[in-house]
Amino acid sequence: MENLAVPCPCIKSPDELEQKSIILFDGVCNLCNGFVNFLIPRDKNNNFLFGSLQSAAVKELLKKYDYNVQNITTVILLENDHLFTQSTAVLKIFRKMGGLWPWMYGFIIIPKPVRDIIYNLVAKNRYRMFGRKDACMIPTLALKAKFLE
Repeated sequence: MENLAVPCPCIKSPDELEQKSIILFDGVCNLCNGFVNFLIPRDKNNNFLFGSLQSAAVKELLKKYDYNVQNITTVILLENDHLFTQSTAVLKIFRKMGGLWPWMYGFIIIPKPVRDIIYNLVAKNRYRMFGRKDACMIPTLALKAKFLE
Protein backbone atom coordinates (compact mmCIF):
# COMPACT_ATOMS: atom_id res chain seq x y z
CA MET A 1 0.00 0.00 0.00
CA GLU A 2 2.34 2.66 -1.16
CA ASN A 3 1.71 6.37 -0.74
CA LEU A 4 -1.19 5.83 1.62
CA ALA A 5 -2.10 9.16 3.13
CA VAL A 6 -4.23 7.91 6.01
CA PRO A 7 -2.98 9.40 9.27
CA CYS A 8 -3.04 7.03 12.19
CA PRO A 9 -0.92 7.72 15.27
CA CYS A 10 -0.29 4.00 15.86
CA ILE A 11 1.34 3.53 12.43
CA LYS A 12 4.86 4.76 11.95
CA SER A 13 5.52 3.58 8.38
CA PRO A 14 3.70 2.24 5.29
CA ASP A 15 5.25 -1.17 6.03
CA GLU A 16 3.59 -1.19 9.43
CA LEU A 17 0.22 -0.39 7.82
CA GLU A 18 0.61 -3.35 5.48
CA GLN A 19 1.00 -5.64 8.51
CA LYS A 20 -2.35 -4.57 9.95
CA SER A 21 -5.75 -5.91 9.02
CA ILE A 22 -8.04 -2.95 8.40
CA ILE A 23 -11.72 -3.41 9.15
CA LEU A 24 -14.00 -0.97 7.35
CA PHE A 25 -17.53 -0.72 8.70
CA ASP A 26 -20.71 1.32 8.43
CA GLY A 27 -20.18 3.94 11.12
CA VAL A 28 -23.87 4.73 11.58
CA CYS A 29 -25.04 1.12 11.88
CA ASN A 30 -25.65 -0.07 15.45
CA LEU A 31 -24.87 -3.68 14.52
CA CYS A 32 -21.59 -2.67 12.86
CA ASN A 33 -20.58 -0.48 15.79
CA GLY A 34 -21.45 -3.30 18.15
CA PHE A 35 -19.20 -5.64 16.16
CA VAL A 36 -16.32 -3.15 16.35
CA ASN A 37 -16.89 -2.64 20.09
CA PHE A 38 -16.89 -6.43 20.48
CA LEU A 39 -13.60 -6.78 18.57
CA ILE A 40 -11.56 -4.01 20.21
CA PRO A 41 -11.09 -5.59 23.66
CA ARG A 42 -10.46 -8.99 22.06
CA ASP A 43 -7.72 -7.67 19.75
CA LYS A 44 -4.98 -8.61 22.21
CA ASN A 45 -2.24 -8.68 19.53
CA ASN A 46 -3.25 -5.32 18.06
CA ASN A 47 -3.92 -6.89 14.63
CA PHE A 48 -6.73 -4.56 13.61
CA LEU A 49 -7.26 -0.98 12.60
CA PHE A 50 -10.79 0.32 12.07
CA GLY A 51 -12.28 2.83 9.70
CA SER A 52 -15.78 4.09 9.14
CA LEU A 53 -17.01 3.85 5.54
CA GLN A 54 -18.33 7.39 5.95
CA SER A 55 -14.86 8.84 6.63
CA ALA A 56 -12.88 10.70 4.00
CA ALA A 57 -9.77 8.63 4.79
CA VAL A 58 -11.56 5.36 4.06
CA LYS A 59 -13.14 6.70 0.88
CA GLU A 60 -9.66 7.74 -0.27
CA LEU A 61 -8.22 4.36 0.71
CA LEU A 62 -10.88 2.49 -1.27
CA LYS A 63 -10.19 4.51 -4.41
CA LYS A 64 -7.01 2.48 -4.82
CA TYR A 65 -9.19 -0.62 -5.11
CA ASP A 66 -11.78 1.07 -7.34
CA TYR A 67 -14.39 0.24 -4.69
CA ASN A 68 -17.46 2.46 -4.45
CA VAL A 69 -18.78 2.98 -0.92
CA GLN A 70 -22.20 4.22 -2.04
CA ASN A 71 -25.01 2.06 -0.62
CA ILE A 72 -22.53 -0.33 0.93
CA THR A 73 -24.01 -3.18 2.94
CA THR A 74 -20.94 -5.10 3.99
CA VAL A 75 -18.03 -5.05 6.35
CA ILE A 76 -14.77 -4.91 4.42
CA LEU A 77 -11.48 -6.42 5.52
CA LEU A 78 -8.34 -5.08 3.89
CA GLU A 79 -5.54 -7.54 4.42
CA ASN A 80 -2.29 -8.05 2.52
CA ASP A 81 -3.46 -5.61 -0.16
CA HIS A 82 -6.67 -7.62 -0.79
CA LEU A 83 -10.27 -6.69 -0.04
CA PHE A 84 -12.56 -9.26 1.52
CA THR A 85 -16.28 -8.64 1.97
CA GLN A 86 -19.38 -10.18 3.49
CA SER A 87 -19.06 -13.53 5.29
CA THR A 88 -15.48 -14.07 4.12
CA ALA A 89 -14.41 -10.82 5.81
CA VAL A 90 -16.12 -11.76 9.07
CA LEU A 91 -14.63 -15.25 9.12
CA LYS A 92 -11.13 -13.93 8.40
CA ILE A 93 -11.57 -11.43 11.24
CA PHE A 94 -12.56 -14.22 13.65
CA ARG A 95 -9.48 -16.18 12.56
CA LYS A 96 -7.21 -13.39 13.89
CA MET A 97 -8.91 -13.10 17.27
CA GLY A 98 -7.88 -14.74 20.49
CA GLY A 99 -9.65 -17.40 22.49
CA LEU A 100 -11.96 -19.83 20.74
CA TRP A 101 -13.04 -17.35 18.04
CA PRO A 102 -10.63 -18.68 15.39
CA TRP A 103 -12.68 -21.87 15.36
CA MET A 104 -15.42 -19.87 13.63
CA TYR A 105 -13.15 -19.80 10.57
CA GLY A 106 -14.12 -23.45 10.04
CA PHE A 107 -17.35 -22.16 8.46
CA ILE A 108 -15.22 -21.11 5.47
CA ILE A 109 -15.82 -24.63 4.09
CA ILE A 110 -19.44 -23.66 3.44
CA PRO A 111 -19.64 -22.32 -0.13
CA LYS A 112 -19.49 -18.51 -0.21
CA PRO A 113 -22.86 -18.10 -1.98
CA VAL A 114 -24.57 -20.07 0.82
CA ARG A 115 -22.74 -18.13 3.59
CA ASP A 116 -23.52 -14.83 1.91
CA ILE A 117 -27.26 -15.54 1.68
CA ILE A 118 -27.43 -15.36 5.48
CA TYR A 119 -24.98 -12.45 5.65
CA ASN A 120 -26.93 -10.43 3.06
CA LEU A 121 -30.24 -11.10 4.78
CA VAL A 122 -28.92 -9.60 8.02
CA ALA A 123 -27.08 -6.77 6.20
CA LYS A 124 -30.17 -5.78 4.23
CA ASN A 125 -32.25 -5.51 7.41
CA ARG A 126 -29.59 -4.27 9.85
CA TYR A 127 -31.03 -0.78 10.32
CA ARG A 128 -34.53 -2.09 10.90
CA MET A 129 -33.37 -4.85 13.30
CA PHE A 130 -30.60 -3.01 15.19
CA GLY A 131 -31.16 0.67 14.51
CA ARG A 132 -29.06 3.46 13.13
CA LYS A 133 -27.16 6.42 14.58
CA ASP A 134 -27.30 9.95 13.21
CA ALA A 135 -23.49 10.17 13.21
CA CYS A 136 -20.49 7.88 13.34
CA MET A 137 -19.13 6.85 16.72
CA ILE A 138 -16.32 8.96 18.09
CA PRO A 139 -13.61 6.82 19.68
CA THR A 140 -12.26 7.74 23.07
CA LEU A 141 -8.72 9.13 23.27
CA ALA A 142 -7.50 5.72 24.41
CA LEU A 143 -9.00 4.02 21.33
CA LYS A 144 -8.24 6.72 18.78
CA ALA A 145 -4.97 5.02 17.80
CA LYS A 146 -6.95 2.03 16.48
CA PHE A 147 -8.95 4.14 14.02
CA LEU A 148 -8.06 5.59 10.65
CA GLU A 149 -8.75 9.32 10.69
